[in-house]
Amino acid sequence: MSDQNKVRDTETTGPPRRPLLIAAAVFVPLVGLFALLAWALVESGGQPAGVAINTQFGEVAVEEGPARDFTLTLFDGETLRLSELRGKVVLIDFWTSWCPPCRREAPTLADAYRRFQGAGVEFVGVAVWDSEEESSRFVREHDVGYPNGLDSKGTIAIDYGLTGIPEKYIVDREGRLVRKFVGPIEPDRLEALLIELTLP
Repeated sequence: MSDQNKVRDTETTGPPRRPLLIAAAVFVPLVGLFALLAWALVESGGQPAGVAINTQFGEVAVEEGPARDFTLTLFDGETLRLSELRGKVVLIDFWTSWCPPCRREAPTLADAYRRFQGAGVEFVGVAVWDSEEESSRFVREHDVGYPNGLDSKGTIAIDYGLTGIPEKYIVDREGRLVRKFVGPIEPDRLEALLIELTLP
C-alpha cells in the first residue's frame, strides 16, 4: 500500500473512537440505574423506603419535656413558629397527600379544629415526603382551616423522631411535649382528647 493510500484510509476512518466508548460505558449503566430507581418508585406507590403507613390508631409513650421549636413556612406564604403558640394546647399533625389514612383522617381533624379553635387549641399540619403542589391541593380539597406547610427537608420530622404517617404530637400550654399518637384518630376519640387537654 502506498503512502498516499495510507493517508486516504486515515482520513476515511477518522480519529480513534475511544472517547465515545468511554462515554457509552459510563452513560449506559447510569440509564439502567435511573430506570431501576423509577421502577422501584412506581412499584412502591411513591412511598419512600422505610416510611411506615400507620393504619391503626394508638398512643406511643414519649419522654415529656420541652417541645422542639420549629419554624414552618405555610402554604399561604406566612411563617409560623411553634414557640409563638405558647399558652395554647397544640396538636402537630404529620401527614402526606398520598397516604390513605391521612386522607381518611383529614375531615375529622378539619371538623375538630373548627369546633375547638376558640377553646385555646391550635392545630399545625406538617406535610412530609410530598410536593408543595400535591400537599397544598390536599389542604384545599379537605377544606383544612388550620395552618399547614411543607417540611421539604424533613428537618421537623427528624427532630420529632417521626417513624411513620400519620402521627400526631400534643404540646401543652407550657410548650411541653406530652403525648404522641400514631394512625388515624376517630372523631369521638379526638373530641374526648381535646376536652381532656383543655380542662382547667
